[in-house]
Amino acid sequence: MSMTDGDPEGDKFKGVFTTLMADGDWMYHKGEYKKAIDSFTTALTLKPDDERCLVGRCRCYLRMGQPEEALRDAEASLKEDETFSEGLYQKAEALYCMAEFEFALVFYHRGQKLRPQVQGFRLGIQKAQEAIENSVGSPPSVKLEIKGDLSFLKEDEERAQPIAAIKNLTNGKRRKTPKSETTARQLLGEFHCDKKFLENLMKDEDLMTCRMKGGEQLQDVLQSCLSYLDTCSEFWKQEKPIRSRGPKRRRPKPSEPARFLLKCFDDIDAELTAGNAEGSLKKAEEAMKAVQKWSEGEVPNKKELLSSLHSCIGNALMELGDMERALEHHQKDLELAKQCKLPEATSRALDNVGRVYAHTGHFEHAIESWKEKVPLTCDSLEKTWLFHEIGWCYLELNRYEEARDYGCRSVAAANDIADEKWQMTASVLVAQSQLNLGNFESCVSHFERALTLAELQEDDSATGAIRKVLYLLCLAQLSAFSPA
Repeated sequence: MSMTDGDPEGDKFKGVFTTLMADGDWMYHKGEYKKAIDSFTTALTLKPDDERCLVGRCRCYLRMGQPEEALRDAEASLKEDETFSEGLYQKAEALYCMAEFEFALVFYHRGQKLRPQVQGFRLGIQKAQEAIENSVGSPPSVKLEIKGDLSFLKEDEERAQPIAAIKNLTNGKRRKTPKSETTARQLLGEFHCDKKFLENLMKDEDLMTCRMKGGEQLQDVLQSCLSYLDTCSEFWKQEKPIRSRGPKRRRPKPSEPARFLLKCFDDIDAELTAGNAEGSLKKAEEAMKAVQKWSEGEVPNKKELLSSLHSCIGNALMELGDMERALEHHQKDLELAKQCKLPEATSRALDNVGRVYAHTGHFEHAIESWKEKVPLTCDSLEKTWLFHEIGWCYLELNRYEEARDYGCRSVAAANDIADEKWQMTASVLVAQSQLNLGNFESCVSHFERALTLAELQEDDSATGAIRKVLYLLCLAQLSAFSPA
């Protein structure tokens, strides 16, 4: 029986489905994977295509050493949305467990591009690369298929911010692949390492004699990947348009702003990542001055670029502790993002405005900004953080019911992605809220769940802190019932 819109008993089935999902999650965390699979399977009879439920059962299959079944569930979860990050991660994990390291690497990379903040994808890339390197010495066992990883490079570039803004500047003819190694590295960025890796593989004559599962020769596959990377390099290497009349005049090439800004944004981000906020601020301000001097004809998406630069300046100022100026720049970012009707940039700006307000103790303003951001947020991990921060602000304002409600929403979002760390953090927020509301049993229950999650993560610091709180709560309860 499946749940459908318009079904008079839809609410009832929805409640049963939610209960089965929650039961499956809890059984999974207790290590009772067979019971968890039973719960997820029953839930799927009510809602056969639910991606979260499929991912939940997939995790159980992996823990039980059944990667083939896990792979089927992971692929089913991606049927409607190929960018579903949890499904991509579980598919990569299943492939890794099946010793299909190269295919696993493809999906770890794809997920990391879509959700760079998820640590699991970065760790997956590392372990898959190590496994591949360890197996290269035995050519018959190598089953490389890099094409799947690189085929979405162009789509990711179009989706990226602020690179998407820069791409609209380049409209000339293409040159040949740059010969300069330095230029190639700048153009390809992180894919330059992938190119070098492929080129090194091409040097292995024995390896090049191997064939893929589909019968293709490995050498042909690698060569097609390298050709694709060359095409991407050419994208940024463009000639001056053929539109010069009259006397010779020095005019900036459309590709010059693009290359300049691409390098600027890379440098700004690199400085901030390295902890050099002053250097990041300086580079962002220099880029801002340059963009402001360009005309709309030279930079059609000038407002979009200025929006991104205001965000960069605001982030650097936050790191430097200048919250007043940081707020000004993030508010300008928000204004420009709304003018340009850019949902992602608007979400980014609202996030940063809220963070500044929260840092300076203006919790009501922070809540207002973050609530406006909620409808723009689709990623479950981001929702988990967002609900938690709103709940924390309510806790600071002594509005405990709202704090509890948003804490529960954070727990639910964390359950959706099976993020144990955020499940623990959100459970602590709910426990604190319940304690202030006088709901002692519920408070202890949530602290105990947080303790279980902390122990599963082997987080000694969190485990010790939560145990201490539970001990103090027990003492307080005993004192309340002890005779005068």
